[in-house]
Order: sequence, then structure tokens, then C-alpha cells
Amino acid sequence: MSTLVLIQPVVLSGGSGTRLWPLSREKYPKQLLSLIGEDSLLQATVRRVQGTPGIELSPPMVVCNEEYRFVIAEQLRLLGQGGTVVLEPFGRNTAPALTLAALSVHHGQADPVLLVMPADHVITDVPAFQQVVSQGATLAASGAVVTFGIQPDAPETGYGYIQSGESYGAADGTNARLIARFVEKPDLVTAQSYLADGSYLWNSGLFMMRASVWLSAMGVCRPDILKACQAAWDQGKADAEFVRVGREAFAECPSDSIDYAVMERLTGAKSPNAATLPLGVVLPLQAGWSDVGAWDALWQVLPKDSQGNVSQGDVLLQDCENTLALSEGRLIACVGVSDLVVVETADAILVSHKDKTQNVKKIVDALKAQGRSEGSIHRKVFRPWGWYDGIDAGERFQVKRIVVKPGGTLSLQMHHHRAEHWIVVSGTARVTCGEKIFLLSENQSTFIPLGTTHRLENPGRVALEMIEVQSGSYLGEDDIVRFEDVYGR
Repeated sequence: MSTLVLIQPVVLSGGSGTRLWPLSREKYPKQLLSLIGEDSLLQATVRRVQGTPGIELSPPMVVCNEEYRFVIAEQLRLLGQGGTVVLEPFGRNTAPALTLAALSVHHGQADPVLLVMPADHVITDVPAFQQVVSQGATLAASGAVVTFGIQPDAPETGYGYIQSGESYGAADGTNARLIARFVEKPDLVTAQSYLADGSYLWNSGLFMMRASVWLSAMGVCRPDILKACQAAWDQGKADAEFVRVGREAFAECPSDSIDYAVMERLTGAKSPNAATLPLGVVLPLQAGWSDVGAWDALWQVLPKDSQGNVSQGDVLLQDCENTLALSEGRLIACVGVSDLVVVETADAILVSHKDKTQNVKKIVDALKAQGRSEGSIHRKVFRPWGWYDGIDAGERFQVKRIVVKPGGTLSLQMHHHRAEHWIVVSGTARVTCGEKIFLLSENQSTFIPLGTTHRLENPGRVALEMIEVQSGSYLGEDDIVRFEDVYGR
């Protein structure tokens, strides 16, 4: 009876997804959004590994930025999975992120196979994906570094490519091949030649290897990154469901990708260190994969009507073809258009030709250059205790809708430049205002004077919804002095 391979899913959640603006923002990127089905892309990434034959699955590990740690923890909780969230104080690309993950699980005799998955990809054929993962688990358990190459069906210029070499492990019934070389995103003519050649696969960013194999390869290829990550890990500490690494040590870590740091050195081209490096192996994958890198890619994977249109939310289409229309609230009406992308959110509307959606990033860059918040945050902002929505603002005032989940507690805080009026719409609020602590229920209100220490809590079993009216000379979110915070902010 064969032994099950122990798999540690490692989900890398560091991307910002700016080409899917305005739905995806820097502070709430695409992997946290439910773009296809009810699950977010991150949740779908975790879920698709469950039930893979021939493996024993550990709880997932997510490596992410501190900025959206609470949302990720909540999304894992909703899956009933638990898991570990490793926090990077700074973005340093995928090679350091994977190194931290490997360090976290490789101790004593523990040496699981890491299944490394970007958090923001789509795979529509889960059984086909699981079959290839099972094959990759066997190869990785034997010491190889495995990547998955997507069978191309078009001369795509937006992806990197992997050229597959001679057959490897054919006796085991797999289609594995040694990696001949990695190539960067090609121009159209080159991409057409790759498609005609038949030996080139799209680079998926999916990998499998033992934790010890990755750490050994990093020691050969990028000892500077390994040293910085080891120091950061040694200085780290557990904080509830989060693992924080040493901030100062990780600040010294160079930035590099998995491909550049290691994978490109595991090819048929001999390097001075070839004898000390593991084999690089690529498995072909046909499973409805997409990196959902832009709106046209999302249009391709979503269900369409008979005219090739995709619509979500409050949308009316008349005589339209091959159009993507997504509404988060207001009605979108399109008449007689084709190949358009129209996306509506509370604070921004995008209209683009479907063939030009790669350029949405330029809009985001322009917003940031102008210092506009729409480039980085939504009007609706998630917090560990719930969320708030800035519903109106003017000179010296701002109105927010605030929802606090049951048991949620805001920090004990004070503002230098603003006072606040709180009106309870539904639920029960426990209010701390100076030396007083009292309860408010539906239709009751209170006033928090400028400079007064205060706190809002939801002691009930249902969500607390309230309206907050702020007034003062400065209303920025950085005008908060925190004295106590159960979430460690």
C-alpha cells in the first residue's frame, strides 16, 4: 500500500491586481474578491486542492502583506479550514515569500511537499488540476522541483513561456519533462512560433517541491535572500492566527521572483552549480487556467449569453455583443455596443475597449500620481471588527455607515481634530466616552467631543449598524491615537 504524500498548500497573496481596477484596489486586491462564484479567488485556490487523490493535506498557509491580514483570516475561517497566515512587513516578491513558508514548516523531521499557488488564479476544471497535482506530488517527494506549464491555445504575448525538454518519469505514466528553458513575454511573431513549435507552455506560477529542497536551492542560488529570511524568521513571533517575521531583518532582504531566483537555473543549460541543484521538471496542465490578469481575461472565463455578453449586478443590455458589464450598485444600461468593458463601483466607473484593458494600470498610476484615494482603497473599507462605508463628505464634515460584527471591538482611541455623532440604526452598541460606559439601542445616539477617549463595541449576537457623522478641521484616517486595541494594530 502506497504512502500518502504530505502536502503543505502555500498560497502567495501579494499581488495588487491593478489591471482589474476599479473592483481590485491596492488595499483590497482581486484575490479577495468573488469574481467567479461565491468564493473569493483566494478561497477558491484553497478549496480546489481539497480531495486530491494520493495526498495528505495540511491546513493551508497564506503568505501576505499585513494590510489585509484580517480579511484573509476571516475568509479562511469561513472555509472552516483554519490555517496559518505569515505576514510580510514589506513586499519582496515571491522567492522570499516561499522561503519564509519553507522555513515555517521545515523543522526536525518535518519536510512536507509545498504546493505553491498564487491566490488570484482561476482553474475551472478542478478534477484535471487535482490529477496533475497528484503526479507532481510524487515527483516532488522524490526531490524534483516541479512546475506546471499551461498548454497554450493562442499566441499569447502576456505570459512567460517554459520550453519543455526530454521526457522524465514516463515509466510512472506522467507527461513530465525536464525544463529546457524559461523565456520572457514574447512579441506576437515569437509567440506564434512557440505555438507552432509545440514544446512551449505558458508559465503558470504553480510549483511543487519539498521544503528542504527549496531551502537548499536558495542556499546555492540566492544565499543572500536565504540569510535575510532566516534572520527574519528567527526574530519572528506568533500573534493569534498570524505569524510575524522580524521587520528589520526582512527589510534587508533582496526582492526576487521564484523564476529568477531558482527556476531559470534548473534548466537544460548547464550552470556552475548544476551538480548541487535539483532537477527542474514541468508537467503540462489543461484545466481551464487563467491568471485573470485583466478584464478581457475575466470575460473569457465567465459564462456568456448567446451574444457573448457577460453581465453581473443591475445590468440591461440591448443589441450588444462580446461586452462585459459589472455593476456593484447602480444600473448599467448598454445599447448597440460591442467589445466593451463597463465596471461600476460606488466611487468609480471604468469604460474600456476589451482589447485595451491591459492599459487600466496606467489609470491607476495616474490616480496615485494625483494623490487620489480611488487608486488604492474602496469607499467601503474592511476592518477586523467589520467595515465602514464613506457615504458623504464635504467641507468640515464626513458621514460613514459603520457595521460592527457580533463581538467586534474598535480600539480605545482619541482624535485631535474631529468630533463624532453616533446614531444606532440596528443592534446594540456599548459606548465608552471618557469615564462613562453605557449602552445604546436602535434610534438612540450620542456625541463624542473632540479630544475625548472613546470606544465602540458590539456586545450583541447580531450585527451593529450605525451612522457616524464626523465634524472638524481634519477628517483623515490618520487622526487616530490608539491606547488599546485587541487586534494588535
